[in-house]
Amino acid sequence: MEPTPLLQTRPRVLVIRGGAIGDFILTLPAIRLLREGLPNPHLEVLGYPGIAALATAAGFADAVRSIEHGAMAPFFAPGAKLDPGLSGYFASFTLVVSYLYDPDGFFAGNLKRAGVKTLLQGSHRMEETSEIPAAAQLARPLEQVALYLEQPWVSLGLQPPSAPPPVIAFHPGSGSPRKNWGYERWAELASLLDAESFLIVSGEAERATIGDLLANLERRGIRFQHLEGAPLPEVAKALVGCQLYVGHDSGISHLAAACDLPCVLLFGQTNPEIWAPRNPAVTVLRAPGGQLASLTPAAVAEKLSAEPRAEAERATEG
Repeated sequence: MEPTPLLQTRPRVLVIRGGAIGDFILTLPAIRLLREGLPNPHLEVLGYPGIAALATAAGFADAVRSIEHGAMAPFFAPGAKLDPGLSGYFASFTLVVSYLYDPDGFFAGNLKRAGVKTLLQGSHRMEETSEIPAAAQLARPLEQVALYLEQPWVSLGLQPPSAPPPVIAFHPGSGSPRKNWGYERWAELASLLDAESFLIVSGEAERATIGDLLANLERRGIRFQHLEGAPLPEVAKALVGCQLYVGHDSGISHLAAACDLPCVLLFGQTNPEIWAPRNPAVTVLRAPGGQLASLTPAAVAEKLSAEPRAEAERATEG
């Protein structure tokens, strides 16, 4: 009897995943499951290279290809002429898992026209009422090939420096202003903490405003380093050397959790049961009534002062 395609000696698997940093990291458990659950697969990711590189860095994928390619456009139109090279690329895979938004099924239909035999369609939108972690929801399509997710989080396996500095990392932004605590509160929090220095991480979303926080920290005489707009591997390398991370519901917070940092995350209106990283060293501090403004710097500082003890207890239990 011929083996089924997914039980071949080296099946070829393609995961198509766009989205922001947090969306991709929440998909990493599913990618890891494919890597570990299939017999020695060759696994590629079609996505945004700057983000998808996390999969290769962690050893979950063998290669990354950019989704930002003009030849992709016809695949989203019915009956369009498809690029032969890209069609051959898609057809070369034993299994394709797509998380792209495809409400009319045009992309799925064109993948099949290109020769894709086995296609699993993942949801681009989470069920907000189920309270099932997003990572578990994203892994559901793999149940069709008898792969079941048990661990809805990943570790990137990065090695910290031999003598990590006493640095607390802050990411005071996110992709949405409604998820942000406010720079004045972040500066007040820094003044309440007994830290030798801080690492302030910011990206494109904070570019026009982060100077307000940095100026506030300088006025208070607080020592800090600013890492702005760095590639994700560089951000991960900087984070893994820190002792503690504080952030919002953001992609960088998911990255910090995947770097195995003790994390305290401030959640407002979004549901942490679905969206918070599930890594063991993550602590969620949810704002009363979902209003981040109701969280005081003193309350957050108190939580942070308890975190080193909690981390020591986790290490003892481990």
